[in-house]
Amino acid sequence: MTRYLLDTNIFIQARNLHYGFDFCPAFWQWLITQNAAGVVASIDKVADELVAGGDDLAGWAKARGDAFFLSPDDSVVPALSRVSTWATGQTYERAAIATFLQVADYWLVAHALAHRCIVVTHEVPSDSIRKIKIPNACIGLTIPCVSPYEMLRRERARFVLGRAEAA
Repeated sequence: MTRYLLDTNIFIQARNLHYGFDFCPAFWQWLITQNAAGVVASIDKVADELVAGGDDLAGWAKARGDAFFLSPDDSVVPALSRVSTWATGQTYERAAIATFLQVADYWLVAHALAHRCIVVTHEVPSDSIRKIKIPNACIGLTIPCVSPYEMLRRERARFVLGRAEAA
């Protein structure tokens, strides 16, 4: 079974742009359903970033708990080392490496590496030496990385227009 790990920006951009809670609840229900089926998840560090927002998205993330936002297990620790070794072996500026090793991106990539997951992010690869982008780390570590739209198509997600509820 394919397991996708979602980056923080998936939730934020979904809420702010294409899949607002108020007009596309099917997207959020799809995430919950797919999480229960073992297909979609994220990590606790992403939840921390979402909860820090103190908004409706923070409430949604809190309600999902540990079932959706996974804590690192014993297999993630050696993966963290591999990701760190990869990052420090590249030509990124020291500040870029230090920042990467302190944020959820580092943990997300390590978790994906440890559990053979596909990373889902809106980020795209970059040649910049000032910031380590998730897709660059995934490419360097041979971890599959896709956009949310590719994930939705692969999983044949369907958000079918239904009858509007009375206000």
